[in-house]
Amino acid sequence: MTARIDVKPVAILTARQHIAGIVQPTPLELSRPLSTLLGAEVWLKLELAQVTGSFKLRGAANVLRQLPPNVHVVACSAGNHALGVAHASALTGHAATLVVPATASPAKIAGLYRYPVDLRLHGQSYDEAEAEALRLAKVHGWYFISPYNDPMVIAGQGTLAVEVWETLPNVEVLVVAVGGGGLASGVGLWAKAINPQVRIIGVQAAASAAMAAALRAGRVVPIPDGPTLADGLAGGLEADTITLPILQQVLDEVVCVDEAAIMQAMHWLFVEHHLIVEGSGAVPLAALLSGQIGDLQGRRVVVLLCGRNVAAETWQHVIATVSGEAGRLRAAT
Repeated sequence: MTARIDVKPVAILTARQHIAGIVQPTPLELSRPLSTLLGAEVWLKLELAQVTGSFKLRGAANVLRQLPPNVHVVACSAGNHALGVAHASALTGHAATLVVPATASPAKIAGLYRYPVDLRLHGQSYDEAEAEALRLAKVHGWYFISPYNDPMVIAGQGTLAVEVWETLPNVEVLVVAVGGGGLASGVGLWAKAINPQVRIIGVQAAASAAMAAALRAGRVVPIPDGPTLADGLAGGLEADTITLPILQQVLDEVVCVDEAAIMQAMHWLFVEHHLIVEGSGAVPLAALLSGQIGDLQGRRVVVLLCGRNVAAETWQHVIATVSGEAGRLRAAT
């Protein structure tokens, strides 16, 4: 079962109380290299510093802290949401079954095996894993914790924005990754409640852009779902997702980035900030570096870096590819 209610800013404040002790605040760091490059004041919200390596812990903790202890939960995930549920359930004592596609990042699967959960590798895509998790929920009467289509999850993700505004008043532009839309919904609701004039820009991987297509069509529509470095943002949407109408209200713009731009962003963050960021976490920066977001001159901009869980082999491939291309360009000039 999944509740269907509106998400109000007060629910985000309540969520912050619920997740205390499980979720730690993460740093907000001024990026002088990016500020110089863009002619803006650009800050990086380092949500990749979360204990599970991504923001997903916030929403999972908010749900579990509000469920009776005897409720068995089930979740589907490309990895980060499952890690959030695994970590939070280990602290709350809830039994948890996690369904993850066999193609998920080996780094995320390895992390999940460290928790006392019922981990099931199923299917070759997020959509196949989600179908299996929903089937298990129906058959056994378990509570399905959606990665995005649950108001308690959205409220939990919104606590990230509370931290941003506490540290940095007068944010003018917020750039956030979009997959199912739970993070963008939560931070967007809080940001617009604080300042309706703040500009919220969502960024999605072009190879798997279900939400971008839904926003264009005004409804969930089927689209091709290709492989992407931003595996945490991949997959389709539930037809009744509550994130679509929320994002229709809070997003000022949505852009899509290709795989080359994601690689460049991952490489740039390592070179300039010594940060290891997974593809899903790097897509907001990819949009900035590729020039897809205009009108930033002199603005105060926050970029949400939402995850670090990338497999070593993938990371090595990205660094080698981008470094190799840069070397070839230098040799040609």
